[in-house]
Formats: sequence, structure tokens, C-alpha cells
Amino acid sequence: MTETLVPPAIDGDGVAPPETGTRHLFIKTYGCQMNVYDSERMADVLRPLGYATTDSPEDADFVILNTCHIREKAAEKVYSELGKLRELKDARARNSTTATGNSKTPMIIAVAGCVAQAEGEEIMRRQPAVDLVVGPQAYHQLPELLTRTARARGERIGADFAPNAKFDAMSSERIGPRGVKGPTAFLTVQEGCDKFCTFCVVPYTRGAEWSRPVADILIEARALAERGVREITLLGQNVNAYNGAGPDGAPSTLARLAHALAEIPGLDRLRYTTSHPNDMSEDLIAAHGELDVLMPYLHLPVQSGSDRILRLMNRKHGQKTYLDVIDRMRRVRPDMAISGDFIVGFPGETDRDFADTLNLVRQVNYASAFSFMYSPRPGTPAAAMAGQVPEAVARERLHALQALLFEQQTAFNTSQTGKTLPVLFERKGRNPGQAIGRSPYLQSVHVENGEHLLGRIVAVEIESGTQNSLAGRLVEQKAA
Repeated sequence: MTETLVPPAIDGDGVAPPETGTRHLFIKTYGCQMNVYDSERMADVLRPLGYATTDSPEDADFVILNTCHIREKAAEKVYSELGKLRELKDARARNSTTATGNSKTPMIIAVAGCVAQAEGEEIMRRQPAVDLVVGPQAYHQLPELLTRTARARGERIGADFAPNAKFDAMSSERIGPRGVKGPTAFLTVQEGCDKFCTFCVVPYTRGAEWSRPVADILIEARALAERGVREITLLGQNVNAYNGAGPDGAPSTLARLAHALAEIPGLDRLRYTTSHPNDMSEDLIAAHGELDVLMPYLHLPVQSGSDRILRLMNRKHGQKTYLDVIDRMRRVRPDMAISGDFIVGFPGETDRDFADTLNLVRQVNYASAFSFMYSPRPGTPAAAMAGQVPEAVARERLHALQALLFEQQTAFNTSQTGKTLPVLFERKGRNPGQAIGRSPYLQSVHVENGEHLLGRIVAVEIESGTQNSLAGRLVEQKAA
């Protein structure tokens, strides 16, 4: 029987009191920004138990793999990582006593996130080193689970979808402020999806659409601003479908939420992702012309430029609808940078369908984009569709699409040369004194002799642009 850690007793509120000893937590995050947010919150909920984060699994007493189930072979990557962790866990068990005679803390391994939700029992069966499996709506129960793990290995939790319970349990009143570092932060405002695209597992792993109340979001956002966060990215599987309860109890919209967030002192920038074309409401588009705090960058996935393929994907919109949204957005904000998502090789995709995708890309002229070969996800309708495209054909199409997208991205970045942009500096660069920040268009910008400006927004004259970043010089030392 594997020895497991006995954490401190849990009090009546489900949170363990702080303890004097420090244990180490390592979290590896796969996938989307929402998983990044979830990983940060897992660290927050474990902090009262005495866990401090570490960058190395070798040093960790508790290891969490926060998984993503969107792409093919995602689960196999998790099993590969679990095999490495099992070796670490076994080595620690063999060398359980230190040179001073003190016992080392046994390593606990958990799998969290969407792979955990979809394949919980299989994970426990295939990898005995795993102590517990936690779905994406249950990580707030980690303190309780650790206590139960000490009694009996093999618990899986999180098959039910109750995001309201998760966010209630994660409030700052219960576990303290978020342990954010730096001037930017993610903030989940909406979870789940009701769209049921035929290629996507999200409705099955994250559940139906649910939005947090405006008041709760404002409390978290104010706390972030008080800790020095200047830019917040609002997260959701369909973030522009946000309809959380407003101050009067009636459903709000993402636009009204943005107006409320814009009133928070110290919060200078707002972004949101990921959006669906069918939920780009008129008030949200108008907000981009009304609120300086909303950055001129829109991530709007389309997946294909072919109306026939979009119908097979169950996207519920066509090429014309998508292009119309972008046209309306650019009328309100002419400098709007557009990002997108694309899937090539979807079942039934022909050369003509792919040509339609390339044509749409040329019409939009993307500042950045993410593109993938279709990968069948078990249990989704597309996985059983006829006309599966050979991998060699799909790979050739992907290379052609990416060549066009990279060309557009490079052209967008080089077009910034000579302009002066406000840059929020986030972190140190590789070179001594170098600082790296983000432009309003989400481009990475680096300058020399700017390390003292971390956390500030500074005017930068752009001197050059490449496919992936911009280089500039400080216009003045005065910073916002």
C-alpha cells in the first residue's frame, strides 16, 4: 500500500488552517487560458494547507497535472507524464529517510481538468501511481480530497457540473486573496458550452453554459487591481455569451460587465476570450468604441471558410455572418486586430472547401491565428462521420494555411514599425536590463534598459517587427 500524506484537519468551512511546515506543490498545465486560471486557483486553495509552489516535480510533495482534452493524443501525453512521475514517486518511497534521519514526505499525484473528467476511471486503472482524479468543477474540494486520500486511494470526483459551488468556495473571504504575480491576470466569468460543435468535447467535460454573478466578478477584479494587476483577461468557453446576474438580479451582458469593470481604479486594460460569432451582440461591439479600457484585439474563431463544412461542424453560422461581425467591429474600432482558430481536414473537407478557407483568411487579414489538423475526439459526432480526410492531405493543407497566416502575422507586426504604442511591461527579458511587455494588440514587445518599468504602461517607439514580436525603444521614462 502506498504511503500518503495526512494533511491538517479540515475545519467546518472545508478549509484547513495554516500550518508551520511548508510542503511543495507542482502543477503542470495543459491547454487553454482557463486551465491556467484553474491552476492558479488550485494553488490558492492549497496554500492554507502549507503548500508553496515549486518549478520542479522532483521537489514536490503534491503534483497536479491539469489536463486538456481538446486535441488528439492529449490523454496519451498525460499517461507519458504520469509514467515519469511514478518513477519519481517510487524513488522517493525507496529513499524515504533523509541523511538526518527525518522522514521524507511521500509524493501525492493528482490528475485534474478535462482528461480527468472524461477518463477518470481509466486513469486510475492504467496508472496506479495516481492518488486522486479531479474534474474541472471540483478542484475547490482538493483540501477535503487530500484528507480522504490519506484513508483510501482511488477517489474520482467531479462528474457533476456545479461551477457555482466551485466559485463560492474559492472566494477571497474563504481562502484569502489570489496569489497572482505580475501586472496581468486571467479571470473566469463564464464556463461551459451549449453550442455542441460536432468536433468538440467541451460540453461533455465542462458542462452547460453558466455565468458568474456580476458582483462576484467585481469583487475578484477589485482585489486583483489592489494587488497591482493592470490588465485582466476575462475567460469563458463562450465568454461573449456571458449572462450573469447583474445588480438588479436580471441577466447582464458582457458589455455591461465591461462597463462596470472599467470603473475600477487601477484597472487599465480589459480583454476577453474565447468568443463565438453568434454571440457578438451590438452592445458588445459598441463597447469597443465607448471604452478605452477594452483593447483593440478580438479572438473570434471561425474554424472553416466553407459554409458546407461549417454546417457539418454545427457552428450555426456561415462565412457571411462571420465576415459581417468583423466588418461591424472594424467600423467601430478601425484598428481592431483579429485573431482566429482554424481546423483543416475536417471529415468531408474537399479541395474546394479548403480554398474557401484560404479565401476567408485573405478577406479578414489576421493579426494572429491558431490552426490545427482535425483530430477525432471519442464520443463526438464528427468522430463517426464519413469522409475522414487522410492525414497526409490534412497536413499539406495545414502547411499551406499556416504559411498564409504567418505571412499576415508578420505583415501586421512589421506595419507597427515607426508607431508609438503604449506597452504594459510584464517581465524581465533574457538580456540584462531587458523588459518584455504587451502592446494593445497583444504583441510581445521588448526594450532594453526597461527592467525598472515592470508593472507600468510606457510609450514605446517600435523600431522593428518580426513574425512573433516587436522591438522598440522607450520614448520617455515617465510611465503610467
